[in-house]
Amino acid sequence: MTSQTIIYPARAVHTMDPSRPAAQAVAVREGRIRAVGSLDELLGYPDCVVDERYRHKVIVPGFVEAHAHAGSGGMWDGQVYVGYFDRTDPQGTVWPGCRDAQAILRRLREALEQLEPGAPLKAWGLDNIYFPDTRILARELDSVAEDRLVQITHANGHVAVVNSATLRAAGIDGSTQVQGVEKYPDGTPTGELREFAALGLVHELFGGGLLELSEKSLRNFAQDAVNHGVTTITDLGSMRPLSEEGRRDYSDTVDEHFPVRLNVFQFGMGLGTGPLAEQTARQLAEIRTLGHEKLRFGHVKLMLDGSIQGFTARLQEPGYLGTRENGIWNTSPEEFEAAFSAFHQAGLLIHVHCNGDQASELFLDTLEKVLIKHPRPDHRHTMTHSQLTTQAQYRRAAALGACANIFSNHLWFWGDQHADKILGIDRASRMNAARSALRAGVPISLHCDAPVTELNPLQTMKHAVTRLTPSGRVLGDHERISVEQALHAVTLGAAYMLKMDHEVGSIEAGKRADLAILDEDPFEVEPEALGGIQVHGTLLGGVPQQARHGAALQGRR
Repeated sequence: MTSQTIIYPARAVHTMDPSRPAAQAVAVREGRIRAVGSLDELLGYPDCVVDERYRHKVIVPGFVEAHAHAGSGGMWDGQVYVGYFDRTDPQGTVWPGCRDAQAILRRLREALEQLEPGAPLKAWGLDNIYFPDTRILARELDSVAEDRLVQITHANGHVAVVNSATLRAAGIDGSTQVQGVEKYPDGTPTGELREFAALGLVHELFGGGLLELSEKSLRNFAQDAVNHGVTTITDLGSMRPLSEEGRRDYSDTVDEHFPVRLNVFQFGMGLGTGPLAEQTARQLAEIRTLGHEKLRFGHVKLMLDGSIQGFTARLQEPGYLGTRENGIWNTSPEEFEAAFSAFHQAGLLIHVHCNGDQASELFLDTLEKVLIKHPRPDHRHTMTHSQLTTQAQYRRAAALGACANIFSNHLWFWGDQHADKILGIDRASRMNAARSALRAGVPISLHCDAPVTELNPLQTMKHAVTRLTPSGRVLGDHERISVEQALHAVTLGAAYMLKMDHEVGSIEAGKRADLAILDEDPFEVEPEALGGIQVHGTLLGGVPQQARHGAALQGRR
């Protein structure tokens, strides 16, 4: 850190500050924005030097990702990616997607050859909905390994498939009555496990869940953020913050050299309707002071329903296409109200997983009930995902002061499936209704939910602006938003719902010097090209951080 004022001229500066939306240069002093303006204006400030390194780049506020998972940084070690779309790991290497079931099985067999004898095979990224003629279930996994434990987690993180050896080891058979254990018509388990109660049956067999936290996974997570221009990120749902040892998992790694700011949300599930929620709320309120400028504790995530493409989200009428039953509550309405009330009264910020519109309705009912009993201005409680939130629900959310963190990436990754197989074209065209939310006056952000989709705010912007699907259709033209609205959503919008908009999210004098450095201008490229803009790197508190961009991994189809 230097007491000098460093001026960074650029091809363009987009500030997200309505009082001065564009500039030619940014001046930084002691980790904060000193001033924004023309080069001539900034040269009038005392003790300034000009740094030309970004002269031909475009500067925007550092992106703020308000829904991701830190364990995603460790999934490339010891687990196999078998997703449908190409994916870039934190080192910049591109892993080709598996476009059919046979490609998945081949990749699993290749990975099996590299494992030590007896070690379980873990993979992630599967989604059977892409393969209408062939589903990967226990019998298909048995063709890869009959006697070794095998588990593939779906891309949504709410469903997994295991082989017969795993079913036997977990004691899962036709007599198992746990909700989410799927069965064939003859009562035999298919190997598909839906939502947390069912997934918990095999949890210990694989040494924990999908998102294991370690120093390496945290550093990979941070590097992935830098690669995509993210300077503030969220680990939305961790069981660690309540214990001193668990907090140390973060504090030992997130030091002065860590290249991103990290918000850690406690995962508030399984608290029941007794005193445990209030005890947890008191603990979280106490630990809010234990972080520092790069690490923050004291927020909480609650989980209502499941995944839309996994058919476990809770939907209002008319529900799913065909004869599908409604989804699964991960938290009962009674338990949810008890937890929400306790955390709200403790002054905590609450983000709630709401994929289906029935979950959004329960969130709003509970928020209204709690606010009547315990009024609290500027709470900023948030529906996260908010995928099927209706027009009436958005009007109600605005009246109640709620925010919506919208999962626009679904329009690309599952848009065609939502229209043709899951919801029907009418409801699919109304999904992730960012324009309706803004029209109703609801503050919004856009998120990636890494590892569900790739951590890449520019891609997320593209999906909200174009609403294109892989087949080329526009899924809901009237819900498209502008580039400016999308950029606001992934910067100041996300900062607002993390209660950090006074510090980050825009380029204004006095705010932290957190910037994203882009090779191209988002306002000058075609909307379809937004996701292809390469990030040169970031500044975090005025300190440059270098992005990594690698090549495709050959021969992995």
